[in-house]
Amino acid sequence: MTTLERLGADDLRLVVGAFRDALKAHKEGINRLNVYPVPDGDTGSNMALTIESVAAELDETDGDLGIVCKAIGHGALMGARGNSGVILSQILRGLTQTLAAAPDEQVDGPLLAEALDVAAKGAYEAVGNPVEGTILTVIRVAAEGATAVAQSGSSLVDVLDAARTSGYEALANTPEQLEVLKAAGVVDAGGTGLMLLIDAFLLVVDGRELPAASVTEAVADAGHLDELQLIAHGGEGHEGGGIADLRYEVMYLLEAPDAAIAAFKDVWAGIGDSIVVVGGDGLFNCHIHTDDIGPAIEAAIEIGKPSKIRVTDLLEEVEEERWVRDAEAHPEPEPDATPVTTAVVAIATGEGIKRIFHSLGARVLTGGQSMNPSTAQILEAVEAAPADHVVILPNNKNIIAVAEQVDATTSKTVRVVGTKGIPEGFAALMAYDPDADIGDNAADMATAAANVLAGEVTQAVRDSSCDVGPIAEGDFLGIARDGICAVAPSVADATIGLLEHLLTEDHEIVTLITGEGSSDAETRKVLLWLAEHHDAVEAETHHGGQPLYPYFLGIE
Repeated sequence: MTTLERLGADDLRLVVGAFRDALKAHKEGINRLNVYPVPDGDTGSNMALTIESVAAELDETDGDLGIVCKAIGHGALMGARGNSGVILSQILRGLTQTLAAAPDEQVDGPLLAEALDVAAKGAYEAVGNPVEGTILTVIRVAAEGATAVAQSGSSLVDVLDAARTSGYEALANTPEQLEVLKAAGVVDAGGTGLMLLIDAFLLVVDGRELPAASVTEAVADAGHLDELQLIAHGGEGHEGGGIADLRYEVMYLLEAPDAAIAAFKDVWAGIGDSIVVVGGDGLFNCHIHTDDIGPAIEAAIEIGKPSKIRVTDLLEEVEEERWVRDAEAHPEPEPDATPVTTAVVAIATGEGIKRIFHSLGARVLTGGQSMNPSTAQILEAVEAAPADHVVILPNNKNIIAVAEQVDATTSKTVRVVGTKGIPEGFAALMAYDPDADIGDNAADMATAAANVLAGEVTQAVRDSSCDVGPIAEGDFLGIARDGICAVAPSVADATIGLLEHLLTEDHEIVTLITGEGSSDAETRKVLLWLAEHHDAVEAETHHGGQPLYPYFLGIE
């Protein structure tokens, strides 16, 4: 392959395609580079989904370099997912805004170096509290390397080589800048994904092969940092990096005057961290980690119009693709179309869980910790319900704020019973009467849900620590609504530890909902412990089929 001296519109399309393919190949390895102990890694997924949006926009676009650059920037803004995706979108916007001005629609080495510099500065400006040792450091140092070479009039491939060398050196050094990465034996995941963009440029410009995904996986699974000779890998750069940090990720698109954004960022600075606000010309993609979901959304309402609101519980989130596969393999039962006074829409995943909700009279919408349905999707389910009055059971903290937006978008009367998990949802439906009015139903269901203590058990994906003590990769974690309360080497022992934390003499019923990772033997061990230590408590078990959580449990 002949080395290119200039990049045109078609070449830039090829770069996007190569970057998309690289992220798709490395996605799982990047996801596993997560410094939290619970299985919530989705940096690779978020970056891959972001670039998929860019590629889809390009598929609908014909035209010169300026049009291609505009499509890349717009696709990145609209499709950004998660903190890493939002920062990546700002980097792509900075790049393309500069490249669009190329003389004769041909990009040379100096212009590409300038574009990398603009992208780096824009990324830092977009983040409310920039932290070194993250994707920000990697793009900045890569741009500095490219600029140093470009000043001597070097070629396009020389500029890219310099960016690659500098960027990977910065990536390999991220554990020295963030203690949480060093303790986990990894480097920054967002930076890992970003460097694949430089590799994609080199594939198109000089015919270089893309790095093998096996290198990312080796670092993620065994901490082989010595294998970063050509590729670097790591955790996403969570500011502070602990399980007790800010709990929720709030994202939305915001239509607002550009002049109001500075004050908006100041408001957000008082309620959260990991703040990223990117965009311009009246449209912004906004991201924050916070414990205060309501104020994070209200700040947008005060200056403009938020849309596509997404709230994710950072403790509980799981990979979205898993939920999608579950939904495809186990579609919801055909809902009952018989008209009722009050209908219920319940959001859930796991074939057993969905079947139980259906049997209790609810229409089921697939969703969970990381696959949060949009307002539009919940609205569609509400409109399809055979009643003018509909109760929504979110069954997840992440989804409550979005569900509460539905009432204002439909002529139907909608009430949200703020169930935070599956056990609360089951309890709420036990109080549901399809022939009663919505006010009585909502009140009775909320009371029933509030009388349930809920928890869950999952497995740690890496070493960490919590208030209970140290966590080793592979340990099982018993998690109550207020955090981790049990750490044990077996799923049964973690479940028993969780029950010890939650059960009192006043409780009468324990419901175990079994999911992937549970077994009959482990369940028997838990039930025998209950019989020995709480013989007055009645135990019930149900097959839920939920991924990554061997047990959900509810106590009444």
